[in-house]
Amino acid sequence: MAPIGLGQMRRRPAAFAGLAVALFLAVATVTLFGSLVAADATAPAAREAVAGPGLMVIAGAFGEIAVLVAFFVVVNALGFTLRQQHRELALLRTVAATPRQTRRLVRGQVVATTLLVAVPAWAAGAVAARRFLAALQRRGMAAPDVRVPGTPLPMLVALAVTLAVGLVAAAVAARRISRIAPAAALTASSTEHGRTGVPRLLAGVGALAGGGLLLRLAATRPAGEVDKAGQAALLASLVLLTGVALVGPLAARVLAAALGAPLRAAAPGAGWLADANLRGYARRLSSAVVPVALLVGLSGTMMIMTSTAEDASGAAATAVTSDTDVWLRQAELALLVCFAAVSTVNTLVAVTAERRREFALLRLVGATRAQLMRVLTVEAVLTTAVGVLLGAAVAGAASAAFSLAVTGSPLPSVPAAACAVTVAGAAALTVPGILATGARATRGAAVEAAGDGRE
Repeated sequence: MAPIGLGQMRRRPAAFAGLAVALFLAVATVTLFGSLVAADATAPAAREAVAGPGLMVIAGAFGEIAVLVAFFVVVNALGFTLRQQHRELALLRTVAATPRQTRRLVRGQVVATTLLVAVPAWAAGAVAARRFLAALQRRGMAAPDVRVPGTPLPMLVALAVTLAVGLVAAAVAARRISRIAPAAALTASSTEHGRTGVPRLLAGVGALAGGGLLLRLAATRPAGEVDKAGQAALLASLVLLTGVALVGPLAARVLAAALGAPLRAAAPGAGWLADANLRGYARRLSSAVVPVALLVGLSGTMMIMTSTAEDASGAAATAVTSDTDVWLRQAELALLVCFAAVSTVNTLVAVTAERRREFALLRLVGATRAQLMRVLTVEAVLTTAVGVLLGAAVAGAASAAFSLAVTGSPLPSVPAAACAVTVAGAAALTVPGILATGARATRGAAVEAAGDGRE
């Protein structure tokens, strides 16, 4: 199956671009923090020369969150890579390819993509490690004589971790196409199930319950353990976002119906069709809104937590509001936003591009390109609104738990201007991304595009 998988990558490199970017970020990030761990391990005497958590703790905390977010992003990117190959994989199933062979093909593609991006990702991670270490040294958080060692061990560990993340993601993403019957696989390549499966809903409910337990853990931390409360709240937001992704089709359909009502009244033509598209393809809508929710949820959680800590009074506040601590939170926020932005752009481009045949059929029955772009504009606005609401709900819950631990009140300090910038940034990624991809997908002869069997 390896030649077939590699042949797919050569014929359709654009389908693997999003996956390659996600894996590149994963390798580079783990290389960065692995290099910091190696620097700390090779200079044990320097640990006593500085105050604060130390390189090992900083790298461990950053790396833990980075790996979790990387897994989330890689699963999402790989899912769309498989959706763009769904018809080809289904045809392989109909000509006697076994589920095991199909999964092996997907794993081979993940391994090949990871190896392709490994070298440039290693280089980027090594450069980033040196710059990050220099920034820590300027702030007195690392000894001046600590250096990033030239050992290749962090790079090899980064490759191994990313391969493990990619292979687990492959098992998750390839589960559906490898388990259903061959004829059903071929039919499923052009249709969407109307209901979310019970196992997925149960897993989503379990993730939401787990997130709730982590929120309680964060809220009940004593005043002297504010950093632990912050880590628990951030981890809770990730778990809650995972739950949102699992129950996403149901939640997205409900929110789209509620938000779509005024749009149907304001724009009876474009609004009605956009609302019908979003509610009728709940899985597609969920795939689009989850990265937006990830971006808003993580960014909002970090910003509100930082603002709450800065505005808090007493000894607990001074422990978490120093310039170095705020800088660390800003660096962690930048890392999370980078992953979330990549996931958002990858997803929206893939979701819109795969609708080329749908747009062509609408043009064949009389719709103009201008009308289609108006529909896409309404869809983009609704998608952004649903994603922002889901992300804001997660950020609100996580920051309320953190605020309860820091101030004793569940009402956090919300930086309105920064939150507004986050929402504007999400809209700037979502709306232009959908419209630009939609404009490209509606080009060319409608008859030719409608005859393409792929969606």
